[in-house]
Parts: sequence; structure tokens; C-alpha cells
Amino acid sequence: MDFDDTPEEANFRAECRAWLERNAELRPADEADTGLLDERSDPATVKRAQQWQAKKADGGWACITWPREYGGRGGTASQSVVWRQEESRYKTPPDIFAIGLGMLGPTLMAHGTDAQKQRYLRLMLRGEEIWCQLFSEPAAGSDLAGLNTRAVRDGDHWIVNGQKIWTTGAQYSRWGMILTRTDFAAAKHAGISYFVVDMQAPGIEIRPIKQINGGQSFNQVFFTDVRIPHENVVGKVNDGWRGAITTLMNERASIGSGTGGPGFRDLLRLAKDTDWNGRPALEDPAVRQRLADFYVKTKGLQYTGYRTQTALSHGQTPGPEASIGKLVGAPLRQQMASFALELQGLTGTLTDEAIAPDDAAWQRSWLAAPGLRLAGGTDEILRNIVAERVLRLPGEPRMDKDLPFQAIPTGPPSR
Repeated sequence: MDFDDTPEEANFRAECRAWLERNAELRPADEADTGLLDERSDPATVKRAQQWQAKKADGGWACITWPREYGGRGGTASQSVVWRQEESRYKTPPDIFAIGLGMLGPTLMAHGTDAQKQRYLRLMLRGEEIWCQLFSEPAAGSDLAGLNTRAVRDGDHWIVNGQKIWTTGAQYSRWGMILTRTDFAAAKHAGISYFVVDMQAPGIEIRPIKQINGGQSFNQVFFTDVRIPHENVVGKVNDGWRGAITTLMNERASIGSGTGGPGFRDLLRLAKDTDWNGRPALEDPAVRQRLADFYVKTKGLQYTGYRTQTALSHGQTPGPEASIGKLVGAPLRQQMASFALELQGLTGTLTDEAIAPDDAAWQRSWLAAPGLRLAGGTDEILRNIVAERVLRLPGEPRMDKDLPFQAIPTGPPSR
């Protein structure tokens, strides 16, 4: 495959670059990308991100592949890749819209009503209304279909009670998309419904989760008699698992190999600049071997990801190959950060941005890495997906698959 720009792509790249030159500041070549997941909850950062997203929307650069009727450009996957490559060269706020634009927007396009699409998608694209995803629960993470948050019909509303956890950006989101159980007598995958929920509705309590790196991007969200209008059902009642699969596939495509932070280019620069026994660390054969391995994996992820971008550009749900990208990419980011700290030596133990090398970007990346290996599917779950849906190996036994949810045993066995 030829990865050089076609004449059309070269023209599009020039158009992207010209707009960015007029509207953003170029990042120095030796400056690391420090936009990490844990840095996105600061109110000032949220405001800057919204302003940048609105500017992109006004210029026609927000959501390149979204249909024009929802504010997109109706562009191709390759154009989207070109835009991201060019935008990454500039100093821009962290992307706090990936959950809405990369996961929930496509779900609404696939399963939402016309009224829902018209109400939510344009404001989502402009960044005026930020969205969060309310899926995982304390006892339903990897086994998402085991969720217990319930919704009970009450006339034209549904009454929701339960708890969600690890919800990114709940503290600054205007809307959320939530999975609830609406039929406890149905099989675990069959009794689930998908809703749009107003995050400012009475009965919602958001509690931040303090992370090991000091960030607070994740939250617990509690629902106590929260009323959701029936018109906010996405898809059909008790058919929410179909929408959940669409969201999850797009989630893995959106997360890809990680969520920001320093990359291979920054690691290579660090190896060039690090003094190792009087010589640059890059001249050490062992260091060069590690860097070569990181480079091969990084480029493999980049080119494999183009398959997913092609599916998205054709309006298709990304396939299980997106799981491969995250399964390789998240551990790779952790390994690269760990190696960077080795290169830094004793200074690698510093976490104060004022004195640590590269403003402690590698330290933050290393501390955030374990969370990336959980978000969007743990390593173990992704291995199962790759084994069963890519390699077509026999699936693991699932004894509770067809049982009514209320008949599935929970807790320790009785004596």
C-alpha cells in the first residue's frame, strides 16, 4: 500500500495547514505532547477546549467524516487522518469531546430518532454540550451485561436508580448516555435499554475519583429516582445492547493506541539528549534496539488503524480490529514511559513539573498508563474479543447467557 499523499490529499493537507497557521500556534519540534486524560477536568481547560472546538466547527474542521446535515464535512477517512496529523503539530487544548464525537454521536446516528439527531448532534459537534458515557458499574465492568442500574416505566417517564463508575468527564458534561436494566425477567443481554440522560437532572450525584497521578477525570455517579422522558430512549426498549455494541466498537476505535501524551518522537529526542557515560544514550546498542522495537509497533498501530478509519468513513461500525489497536497500544504507551524514566535515571523519580525533565510528561504518562489498560476494555477482555471474533477460536463457556437475569446467582454460594 502506498501511504504517500495522493494529489487530492496533498491539496487537502495544504488547506488544513493554511487554516491552522492562521488560527493556532505551532508546537516546537522538541516539545512533547502533554495532553493526557487526567488533565482535562480543569474548568479553564474545558472552556478553552470548547472555544477551540467551536472555532473548528465554524471553519468546517470539526468531525471531518460526519455528514453535512449534522455539521460535519462529509469527508473521507483519509482526510480525517490528514487533519489529525496536521492538528497534532499545533498547541491546542486537550480533546474533551472524544466520548461524544467518537462514540456517542455515531451511536445516535445509527440508533437514534430523527428528533434526537436534530436536537443533539450539532451542539455536540460544536462542543457547546459535552457528553459522558454511563456504562460501567462496581459489579459490571468487564461483564457489562451484568449491570444492575434499573429503569422503571412511569407514564411518559422512566425512573432510574443505581450507580455508575469510572465515568470520564461527568463533572463537566451536560448530557450522558446510560445503559439500564428494564426487564429483570429477560436474559442478561436482552433486558437492557439505552437512554439519553440530563446530567443536571434532580437525583444525580457526581463524586470524583482521585487517581494515582493526582488527576480527577473519573467519577462515580449515583442515580436516585432520576426521571428520564420516554422520548430519550435510544433505539427500542429492551434492545439497548445493540446500541451498546455500537458505542463500544467506536470507543475502542476512538481510544486507539492511547489518549494523548508523549510518543515515539519524544522518546527518540530524549535518547539523543540523555548523557549516558559521556555519550548520547542513542549510541548504546541496547537503547537503539528498544527504540527500534517501539518504532515498529508504533508504525504498525498507525497503519492498522487506517482500516478502522475506512470503516468509519463508510458509515460502518468498526470491527473487532479496533480491539487489536488498544490491546497493543495501551501496553506500548506504558512500556515507552517506563523506558523513558529509565533513561532519565534519578530525575525520573521527580513529579514536580517545575524541575522534572519535559515538565514531568513521562512521569504523568507512566502513572496514567494502568488506567488506559482498563478504559474501553481490559487487556483480558480484548484478548477474548480478538480470539473469538478475529481468530474465530471457540468462545469461553457462558453458563448464564440465556438465563433470566433475576435467576443468575450472585454473591457467595449458600450453604
